[in-house]
Amino acid sequence: MHRHDVLDEHLSRVPLFVGLAKKQLRLISQLATAVEEPTGTVLIEQGQVGHEFIVVVQGQIEVSQGGRVVGEHGPGSWVGEIALLEQRPRNATVIAKTPVKLEVIKQREFVGLLEEMPDLAQQIRAVAADRLANAEH
Repeated sequence: MHRHDVLDEHLSRVPLFVGLAKKQLRLISQLATAVEEPTGTVLIEQGQVGHEFIVVVQGQIEVSQGGRVVGEHGPGSWVGEIALLEQRPRNATVIAKTPVKLEVIKQREFVGLLEEMPDLAQQIRAVAADRLANAEH
């Protein structure tokens, strides 16, 4: 299976991208950069402003808040989707629990895509607004 086919499948399950057409998902997946990191790498640090979205392709990540582990996730999981739209402090720290293969989408490239495609931008921002409203309750 082609790298972008796998990523498209993962992206289709991300709440921010649910309901997007395959063509739209492919445009987003083409922004991704494949990255490998060793065990113990801090991928996201709580309190720091986020600038990227991460999809786990292989390996395990550990999520903690305030120093307390709140979850472990493997292939197909993702973190940081709100960072694609908002410059907010991260609400958790994410560490590579094992060596990981990741797909990383940077905020700048994603925003550039949305500027080129206003319909896609409107759809994604509507979903994001709902998610943020629900997260704040």
